[in-house]
Amino acid sequence: MSGTKNHDYHILPPDPWPFIGAFSALTLTTGGAMTMHGMAFGKYVLLVGALAVLTTFFSWFSNIVKEAHAGDHSPVVQLHLRYGMILFIASEVMFFVGWFWAFFDFALFPSTLSDVTGGQFPNKAIEAVMNPFDLPLLNTLILLCSGTTVTWAHHALIHGDRDGLKKGLWATITLGVLFTSIQAYEYAHAPFGFGGSPYSSAFYMATGFHGMHVLIGTIFLCVCQRRAYAGHFTPRQHFGFEAAAWYWHFVDVVWLFLFVAVYVWGGWGYATH
Repeated sequence: MSGTKNHDYHILPPDPWPFIGAFSALTLTTGGAMTMHGMAFGKYVLLVGALAVLTTFFSWFSNIVKEAHAGDHSPVVQLHLRYGMILFIASEVMFFVGWFWAFFDFALFPSTLSDVTGGQFPNKAIEAVMNPFDLPLLNTLILLCSGTTVTWAHHALIHGDRDGLKKGLWATITLGVLFTSIQAYEYAHAPFGFGGSPYSSAFYMATGFHGMHVLIGTIFLCVCQRRAYAGHFTPRQHFGFEAAAWYWHFVDVVWLFLFVAVYVWGGWGYATH
């Protein structure tokens, strides 16, 4: 009787993946710093770190899925998993706040960097900016549509419609891949490069990191699709899919702010390409 479980919490068994994940992240960042400074073997350290991080993700998340199938994710545990996802998204919000802060600082106070901005923003070195009502507007519509399709998939899952769940996920994944492809084409034909001015650096860092989040979110949804075909999700227990849907909606909202602030307001009245 002394070993009987009399609470709704799940006590995790000893697991090496938190330690391995921390060491993998250290290796990844160290390799990144070495590569950017042109140090020997930097690219190899970066590659090893990236592979180790991916292995950690796969193994750690696989353990979490096994815990769910074992019945360890009680309503209380699911609630706290949701709290964890909310805090993670909040940290991502603050990550993008930093890029918005930098962009608005350059735009509103160009005189503070007059030696590189020429006292104006976009800088004199920028001959033209991207037309916000061309490919960026198309990508905005694509992401808005993807928000509706992932909501369709979520509601289908809640009502036990597995066919609707799969179709909604396929539609969302397709729209995510289309968004990434259009952004890659946009970057390839941009009228300015990455370096050389605060405007171009702020533009590529803000939109590029968002593009990376879209790619990660698409992979997240692909994993959910595989699990949907495997029959893992039920109307009462589907936190993995719910977390992916929350993340995707976060990506949608951030893009709306990027489109208005960076593409429309940031290049207003400037020559477009």
